[in-house]
Amino acid sequence: MSGPAAPIYMDHHATTPVDPQVLEEMLPFFAEHFGNPSSAGHTYGEEARTAVLHGRERVGESIGAEPDEIIFLGGATAANNLVLPGLAGLQVRDDVPIVIAATEHASVLRPAKFLASRGRDVTVMPVDGEGLVAPSTLEAVIRPETVLISVMMANNEVGTINAVGELAAVAHERDVLFHTDATQAIGMTSVDVTETDVDLLSLSAHKIYGPKGIGALYVRRSGERIRLTPQVWGGGQER
Repeated sequence: MSGPAAPIYMDHHATTPVDPQVLEEMLPFFAEHFGNPSSAGHTYGEEARTAVLHGRERVGESIGAEPDEIIFLGGATAANNLVLPGLAGLQVRDDVPIVIAATEHASVLRPAKFLASRGRDVTVMPVDGEGLVAPSTLEAVIRPETVLISVMMANNEVGTINAVGELAAVAHERDVLFHTDATQAIGMTSVDVTETDVDLLSLSAHKIYGPKGIGALYVRRSGERIRLTPQVWGGGQER
């Protein structure tokens, strides 16, 4: 008799296997091209640095961004945590408001809760019956002092897709920065930072057949500079 059938994996919404093409491209960097990309003074480091630059170009190209607008991190959770505390860390006054949606991923909700526990003014917007943030709702909660709005593009639980382009336009009318967590949208719907005009965007590789432990944050470079306080100190990589 044959043994039990192998289970069928049906949890791609949580994570995906690494695509064979991705694995093939990564393998040389575990043994042959193992240099530190920050060690550009020798061949091994230069090879690694060139590969990182190439990766930055490809990630930027996939969302309509320039290579120098891409910051590599350990995942979308790290990206979201760099945005919320990282931006708030530059604000001396605790009453400078931040706005998030009630249905955000925990990697946005929990940093926001942490900031609120430290006295930061955090507004949590309600969503409608379909889990969407209405532009009118956003308009109603923005105050003159608001510095950041964070609304996810595609919800990780119910799959609703917010019109982030419209929401970003509302934010920009009031000179407020707009961030979106696009982790669940990448590969499922069109994601283009030039079309949506967002200021910051988080994504993760393991949702789209890439490896675990790597993500990226898009930070708009045009116009007024967006400054983020580092959340991990002591490493010079990724600026």
